[in-house]
Amino acid sequence: MTTPTPLVRRDTDRGIAVLTLDSPHNRNALSAALIAELTGALDAAAGDEAVRAVLLTHTGSTFCAGADLKADGVERGPVLLVELMRRIAELPKPVVARVTGHVRAGGLGLLAACDISVAGDSATFAFGESRLGLAPAVASIPVLARADQRAAARWFLTGETFGPAQALRTGLVTAREEDLDGILAGLRAASPQGLAASKELTTAALRERLAADGPELASRSARLFASPEAAEGVRALLERREPPWAL
Repeated sequence: MTTPTPLVRRDTDRGIAVLTLDSPHNRNALSAALIAELTGALDAAAGDEAVRAVLLTHTGSTFCAGADLKADGVERGPVLLVELMRRIAELPKPVVARVTGHVRAGGLGLLAACDISVAGDSATFAFGESRLGLAPAVASIPVLARADQRAAARWFLTGETFGPAQALRTGLVTAREEDLDGILAGLRAASPQGLAASKELTTAALRERLAADGPELASRSARLFASPEAAEGVRALLERREPPWAL
């Protein structure tokens, strides 16, 4: 029997658990299988006393393209993403995201759920949901908790693509990629108790929002996905054509 190829690779670098999203065939989309592997890897890092923090990175030109529109049901995906973001927020160890490529839709929710994020010059970001008859319902929970809300309103409504300078200026990204070594050095120098207690402070608002709004926004996302307008928008995307409402 053939062993499935892992979608998340695990390595350790001097107390840092390096988790690499390795599903380039679908641009590291958040399939149920990838979320399950990533959750398992996070749980393993949480239980490993030698691990001080987690670094989440990726292979290929895309950090994460959001939901896997071809693989999973419209009801299951949003619920799984809420649970993944909750797991990151509740993890007693900091999670740092390193982005050197594209981040789209629900992938921005994954990015914003991380405690610290760095972006390279080739990183690009976009919430394209409004162009498909959808909304970044679940992703909005960590994004609105971390980033400037006026900037988020523009991104959510227009679906424009923006770069690392805008993401950094408005708080969606913490720092540029060249700062990563210093960030990891700081995490290695901190005590496990100090990191856990400090993270509990910085994630309090996000954890509260996930608990209060996560189930309803997951249901809202599923309802939008099930609508005729969104079905046409997704179909147009997969067929690489403009939807009928594009002017």
